[in-house]
Formats: sequence, structure tokens, C-alpha cells
Amino acid sequence: MKRRIFTDEHEAFRETVRTFLAKEVLPHYAQWEQDGIVSRAAWLAAGRQGLLGLAVPEEYGGGGNADFRYAAVLHEEFTRAGAPGLAIGLHNDIIGPYLTALATGEQKRRWLPGFCSGELITAIAMTEPGAGSDLQGIRTTAEDRGDHWVLNGSKTFISNGILADLVLVVARTTPEGGAHGLSLLVVERGMEGFERGRNLDKIGQKSQDTAELFFRDVRIPKENLLGELNGAFVHLMTNLAQERMAIAVAGIAAAEHLLEITTAYVKEREAFGRPLARLQHVRFEIAELATECAVTRAFLDRCIEDHAAGTLDGVHASMAKWWATELQKRAADRCLQLHGGYGYMNEYPVARAFTDGRIQTIYGGTTEIMKEIIGRSLLG
Repeated sequence: MKRRIFTDEHEAFRETVRTFLAKEVLPHYAQWEQDGIVSRAAWLAAGRQGLLGLAVPEEYGGGGNADFRYAAVLHEEFTRAGAPGLAIGLHNDIIGPYLTALATGEQKRRWLPGFCSGELITAIAMTEPGAGSDLQGIRTTAEDRGDHWVLNGSKTFISNGILADLVLVVARTTPEGGAHGLSLLVVERGMEGFERGRNLDKIGQKSQDTAELFFRDVRIPKENLLGELNGAFVHLMTNLAQERMAIAVAGIAAAEHLLEITTAYVKEREAFGRPLARLQHVRFEIAELATECAVTRAFLDRCIEDHAAGTLDGVHASMAKWWATELQKRAADRCLQLHGGYGYMNEYPVARAFTDGRIQTIYGGTTEIMKEIIGRSLLG
């Protein structure tokens, strides 16, 4: 079905993204995967191309356009290219809104130009060894010392953790406050006591640096409080819908791309003297996957439109996230199976999609958490 949500301007932007990927990402991607980290030069190239800070006001070097459809184009093209390691979506769509909505004028002048140029790479640190989706379990603390905070604790599974120059840290600033005793503190590269642990060895997305972070008596200026004191819970909940939409957009794009490459493969690959596509079982598998993708695409495009218009609620974002990512997981499994032994080889895109995409049902809130959110909205 012909998609109706994009204008000529969006499609022109799509061509810009494809050109960027072909020139600045894909020629280097195998090396980044081997190194376990992308080059900072790629971030600077993305900044020069205008791919960073799409929604940041122009006065700070951004695109000045908060239309989420441009972000959707970025997610779709990076997913189709099989290049999740350059985490522009995390930078733009997850961390960007915190800086544009919560930062003071002084903070914006200090951070946003570098955010848009690629000179300041960002990360957000919520997850701890003993606390994932449950914010009440956060143990990282920030003690008020008058003109500064003293930050102590550790975080894990932090995307961009090695490269990040700015880290938004969720820390407990009021011990008895529960989830409502948390604040966002911005930790900057080079602060004494801020240390990075291992670049974690993952089963997929090898080039996307994911690290442990440690804070030992880190002195944080009061000027680095982002948003309201003890307001992190509300700030986080406000931005989760966009984070989940970004993940969902990548999910359906991945499923569609897997369908596309597998359809081409079964037409060419022969078994028992004829193409796999002539076997009824294979045709049924492709028919089921194509139908699931078409139905999911219709729902996702509606969600993209609603989010661009500012009307998407958290419940529908949760529906989009769990459904699209679970479809992506099923598609990767079935498409790898249809590739047979070749599907298990890393040189085939389906193999990389299988491992790279597995995290999709976990980060940004697990499928189980998404169902809990939806269920509570319906049943109380």
C-alpha cells in the first residue's frame, strides 16, 4: 500500500540520509563492528550533513524542525542499511528533547551547538546493575553540598557510554522520595571521579559502544542540574513516548526489509530442483509475514502522524513498541530459517539483523512492561 504520511520534503531528506550512509557509514561499518565502536569522525560528518539536532532551534545550530516524520525517515534508512551502531536516534530523539525542553538558556548555549555539530556526543544513564525499569530501585546518589552535588554510584548498559561527552545521569537527590526523589544531573567528560568501565561485549550491534559507568565523589556544579530538582520521574515519563516510537519505527522498518530480502532469496535459491518460492510452505510463510507487516505499517504510520501532531499518548506508543518489535523478532527468526545455513553466516544481512535486532524488545521498556502499561490503562 502506498504510504501517505510523507511529503516531497521528507523524501528529499530520505535521499540525503541514503547518500550519507553510502558515503560516511557503510564503507567503514565492518571496521567499526570489529573495533566495537564507531569513529568520532562519523558523528562530525553527521553534524555537517545536518542530521544531528533536527528539532533543536536554528539559533543553536539545529534544524529547527520538530516534525517527527524526519526522525522516522532517519530510523527507517539506518535500519534498512543495517547500521544501528551510529546511534543518531538516541542522540536526537531520546536525549535531544531533554536538552531542548529542560535546559536553561545558559545550558543551551553551552551544550546545544556541540550537540548539533557532533562535537558533543550524548548518553543517558538510568539503568543500574540492580535497577532496570524500576526507577524506585535507583541507588546512585547526589548529595547537596551547597554550591555543588557529590555524585556516587554506577550505571550499566549505557549506549554511547564510551564516546559520550555529556551523560544525563538519573540520581537520587532526596533519599526518602522514592521515584519522586530523583533528579537529572549532566556529567561532562573529564570530571574527576567519572570513570568508564568495560565496553560491553554484546551479541549484536557490536559497533554501538555500550558501557559501564562509575561515579566516585564526582563534583557536579549546581548549574548542571537539568530540569526540576526531584523532577526526573516526570521528565522521564514525558519523553518515553518518543523513545518508544523511535524503537517501533525501526522495528517495522526492519521487518519490512527482512521480508524484502527474503522474498528475493527464495525466488533464487533452489531445492529439489525448483526455487524455494514454489514450495507452498514457503509461500505461506511469506504471505503471513507480508500481511503482518502491512497491518503493522498502517498502525505505525498512524502513530507517526499522531506523534508529529503532538497527539500520540503513551499507551498507543507502548502498543506500537511491543507489537512492532515482537514482529521484528519473529520476522528475523523466520527469515533466517528460510535462508537455511546461509542465514547463519554473518556475511548475510539476515544474520546480522537477527542479532542486532534482538535488543529491540528489551530496551526502552521490555515487551512485558509495555503490556503492563496498556493493561493498567484498560483495567486500572
